[in-house]
Amino acid sequence: MNGKGDKWRGGWSKTYENNHKQIFGEKMKKDSVHFSSKSNDWGTPQDLFDKLDTVYNFTLDPCATDLNAKCEKYYTKEDNGLEQSWANEVVFMNPPYGRAIKFWIKKALDESINGCTVVCLIPARTDTSYWHDYIFPHAKNIEFLRGRVKFEVNSVGTNPAPFPSAVVVFQG
Repeated sequence: MNGKGDKWRGGWSKTYENNHKQIFGEKMKKDSVHFSSKSNDWGTPQDLFDKLDTVYNFTLDPCATDLNAKCEKYYTKEDNGLEQSWANEVVFMNPPYGRAIKFWIKKALDESINGCTVVCLIPARTDTSYWHDYIFPHAKNIEFLRGRVKFEVNSVGTNPAPFPSAVVVFQG
């Protein structure tokens, strides 16, 4: 690339780092979870879950930990919710946001075909194949959330997510 493009890229990077410091109050680290897939766990804010729960009355959280489960019935990583049946459940799913998210979205679609309702809180990465293969052609409803979700760690809200989010509903 020519010198002009390199200068622009370097300028953008510096501006981005400065914005990160201004927003998050810290210097951006190369291994920051906001800019890597070091952490895929983004705990659902209780108020967002409560609003959805008043509409759907959830019975299962298949992507939980013992600390952040939103339903009385839940599966942890050790239970592997992908291998469990979700039959006859109304599911709230906030899946791990790494590369495996496509498997969770496919599972949500498959379970909805079998009569299950699955409400997914996911990144609004509409350029990905799972959005085009599973969500756009099959979701009953897609709602893009305004602003950035403040996910929770140990039931405490964090800084806003570095990505937009959407609520996707699959209903059989």
